Amino acid sequence: MSEHVILVFVPGLRGQDLESMPRLAGLVAGGDRAELGPGCPAVTCPVEANMLTGMNAEQHGVVANGFFWREKNEVEMWTSPNDCILQPQLWDILHKHDPSLTSATWFMRHTKHCGADYVCTEAPIHNPDGSESLWCYTRPEPLYGELRDALGHFPLQHFWGPIANIKSTEWIVASAVEAAGRFRPNLFTVYLPHLDYAAQKHGPDSEEAARSLGELDEEFGKLIDGMNTAYGDADPMWMVVSEYVITPVERVSYPNRVLREAGFLKVRDSEHGTVIDFAESRAWAMVDHQVSHVYLRDPSDADAVGSVIHSDPSIAEVLGGEELAKYDLRHERSGELVAISHPDAWQAYYYWLDDAEAPAFARTVDIHRKPGYDPVELFFDPATKSIPLDATLVRGSHGAPAVDASQRGVLLCNQRGVFVEGPTADTDVADIVLRQFGI
Repeated sequence: MSEHVILVFVPGLRGQDLESMPRLAGLVAGGDRAELGPGCPAVTCPVEANMLTGMNAEQHGVVANGFFWREKNEVEMWTSPNDCILQPQLWDILHKHDPSLTSATWFMRHTKHCGADYVCTEAPIHNPDGSESLWCYTRPEPLYGELRDALGHFPLQHFWGPIANIKSTEWIVASAVEAAGRFRPNLFTVYLPHLDYAAQKHGPDSEEAARSLGELDEEFGKLIDGMNTAYGDADPMWMVVSEYVITPVERVSYPNRVLREAGFLKVRDSEHGTVIDFAESRAWAMVDHQVSHVYLRDPSDADAVGSVIHSDPSIAEVLGGEELAKYDLRHERSGELVAISHPDAWQAYYYWLDDAEAPAFARTVDIHRKPGYDPVELFFDPATKSIPLDATLVRGSHGAPAVDASQRGVLLCNQRGVFVEGPTADTDVADIVLRQFGI
């Protein structure tokens, strides 16, 4: 057992990537290693919730990177409050077992107001004029001001969007090391996003993605050295988890356009332009990488809607009813149908039939107003000085069930005998961590 565990979450990390990451490879060279399979959808928020609770989406309720709140007819993508996770997380379980055990969590999703003792996550201030001011939510509250004074503001513009780069991960690493030195929590969870960018934008096997491995490994070196200094003789156990693997994509589908053309999806005018009319639509899709939740006003439309969506050859499966149990998605927050792409395809949220009809937010980095995830936000169109409206630019995606080894990531540890070296599910991670504290 270990008194201190550092758990690092790395989206997009593949087993073969360690060959290009000497600092990370050196950290775990003498420890355990296992193939790690993400749940479905294999996207950030559900997978993190799986790992932090030890349960699946049917139990914790995080079915996607967003939610459709039926009673309000509102979509909320990338919500930050923790109360959307309906089960206790690692820090809650540690506190219940022993109130003296402390936890820190750095830039994990859904951690605003969570039960960890020390928290840092991006939380820009939305000003009345529509602009944003850089800020982070922290516990204790004054901590962000102190980190800002020492490191500068968290570079939100480099965390996501067309200029996303290593600078955001640099800040996360530096601030996490600073916090470890101050607080020395028993559990420290850290999210390092850098591999997400180039792999989606240019493809996971691109030269750009290869360069990102070296950039991330340099930051891993700083994290390893800084954390080991902060913890000193405490000798923390390190675990590194791949949230999902990004696969090359050559095709894109547009389920909302298909539903609109078939008469199921309705639009309306708004202050932002043409938007989906959720109340009047018989069916619409909240898309999320390679998976979409399709919400029906009348469940009797399921067969007809499913047939329309499945007519696209990029769609591998359309599941409904009891079939959702196949991927642990039988939850009231799920769509009546779930559409899953083939591994070489992904789904775009676009619902307009002419780019002239696209709402204003479509050409901006706006992760909250769009009714789905939009990786095209990684690109910039110099001609219009905005985000392009060309979903075919995207070269990598994830989310579909990990049916092949190429879709499964890796679970790493710097110690031997911590877990069995074989195929491991993301829901196993919580138990592996808790065992280190005798739980």
